[in-house]
Amino acid sequence: MSRPPDLRTKVCLVAGASRGVGRGIARALGEAGATVVVTARSSEAGPRTDGRRETIEDTARIVDAAGGRGHHYLCDHTSERAVDTLVHWALRRFGRIDVAVSSVWGGGEGYDGERYPDGAAWGTPFWRRSAEPFSEFFGSGPYPGLLLARAVAPAMVAAKAGLLAFISFDTAPGYLGDVFYDLAKATTNRLAFACAQELSPHGVTALALSPGFVRTERVLDLGHGDLATESPLYAGRALAALAADPDVAAQAGQVLHAGDLAARYGFTDADGTQPARFHIGP
Repeated sequence: MSRPPDLRTKVCLVAGASRGVGRGIARALGEAGATVVVTARSSEAGPRTDGRRETIEDTARIVDAAGGRGHHYLCDHTSERAVDTLVHWALRRFGRIDVAVSSVWGGGEGYDGERYPDGAAWGTPFWRRSAEPFSEFFGSGPYPGLLLARAVAPAMVAAKAGLLAFISFDTAPGYLGDVFYDLAKATTNRLAFACAQELSPHGVTALALSPGFVRTERVLDLGHGDLATESPLYAGRALAALAADPDVAAQAGQVLHAGDLAARYGFTDADGTQPARFHIGP
């Protein structure tokens, strides 16, 4: 890979960082020397979502090992009060938040590779399934993104600087194949656009980042690792490159693809490859 950007003066907050893309982002920010606050619900000191083994303490240690300064904070990102408390703590501890990333996503919880907890398979026609699970998709993706945005925005607006990134999946090319997933990602993308409209006049950049088919811990456990196109670190290096770009404001409101950003900024995945933009379908 090319040399990591220099983010040694940056204070970053990554929500949903106990595993998956969030952990990859935290690691990449650590490679760049940043101070990284990693948050999620899964902790060595308490319960873990879906009974999984990964924790925020693990991620903080990964940040340290990569060359950054990792700090963990247990937070339920579906609670407005909890998110506000987290941001207030970070501002008291570090004085500012330069980069905030929402990688919170619970839409896959309980999915066994074939069916969701309600018995529906991926892509079951919407008229053949209950609408009730949609609240989980929306409440564990777009809503946490909104809570984080409204909590960090005042400090960023006051500083007239900052990057707010929402981890999502681009819906513009076409339907993503499942009504709940598609609606949740489309909402997140629109949230990034809306935040950009209101934050850009104050010097703050909001955007969405769309990884490919990521080789997350859950994907590996489900036996789909051979189908994945990239590791979680790829999206992380994309985010680190954006955080170091002095002209990042020109990309406000857009849904940016990790593969496109790799070509633009010159970074690679963990194995030295540079996967192109991921496309749904053949």
